[in-house]
Amino acid sequence: MNLNLQKLTAFVKTVECGSFTKAAEALNYTQSGVSRMIQDLEKDWNMSLLERSRAGVRLTSEGVLLLPYAKTLCLEYQKLHKQVDELNGLQSGLIRIGTISSIATHWLPNIIKAFQQDYPGIDYELLLGDYSEIEAWILEGRVDCGFLLQPAHPDLETIYLGQDELLVILPEHHPLVEFDRVPFKALCDQPFMLLDRGGRSEVKEFFEQYGISPMVKFTTWDDYAIMSMVESGLGISLLPQLILQRVPYRIVTKRLDVPAYREICLALRSKQTASHAVKRFLEYLPFRSEGETVV
Repeated sequence: MNLNLQKLTAFVKTVECGSFTKAAEALNYTQSGVSRMIQDLEKDWNMSLLERSRAGVRLTSEGVLLLPYAKTLCLEYQKLHKQVDELNGLQSGLIRIGTISSIATHWLPNIIKAFQQDYPGIDYELLLGDYSEIEAWILEGRVDCGFLLQPAHPDLETIYLGQDELLVILPEHHPLVEFDRVPFKALCDQPFMLLDRGGRSEVKEFFEQYGISPMVKFTTWDDYAIMSMVESGLGISLLPQLILQRVPYRIVTKRLDVPAYREICLALRSKQTASHAVKRFLEYLPFRSEGETVV
């Protein structure tokens, strides 16, 4: 700290505490050191700031006039120092993110690109998993934050990011292509390719919600394998719209005749105790929306 600011801090703290001894204890200085700094300040300004007595100290008339300015300077320096510390904390660091593949592919590149332009020294660790794994990683502290379905674990804080519609995917010449909206019960009449990563699944939750049981012929955690199987005419499937961006397969997507979507959030243990880098990263979540259709 600048020596003049030290003197001002000693002056302000002595007035607050009412004595050199108590001010010295609060500032972790010696009593003589605090007394000497205030004497130096009085010498520099060519005026008396405090009246000394055995009962303690009190302000002179000059001291009364100057104390508010001294307090303001000390407070503004504290704010400046805090801001510098926060900026220094963003010069380097690591953000650990738990994510599913569709978000890693279609959202995170946009978010990280924008964040990296402002904070190029930050590194990232992406852990891909299913929703249950990601939730466990957040609770254990293995990752700083992660993308989950809502509702999330009650011990987590969440930021709602939007709905991602579930769409029927069909081979190009499938009979259901003729429908503007596919009847949800028709999903039970065709061989079904199930995207299931284990644990919680938006597709299985949809089936449970509407009480239907499709004829599952193929189960995998790989969404591209699902699309390839559908393209080959082996069955139909239901996938989130986010997965279906920039699809390299000859398939047709159709909406259902009933509401079907997953609700996505970003979860973390506590916004208050998150690192400066993570707190600032949260501000860049709106950049996910370049060209995608989640609402």
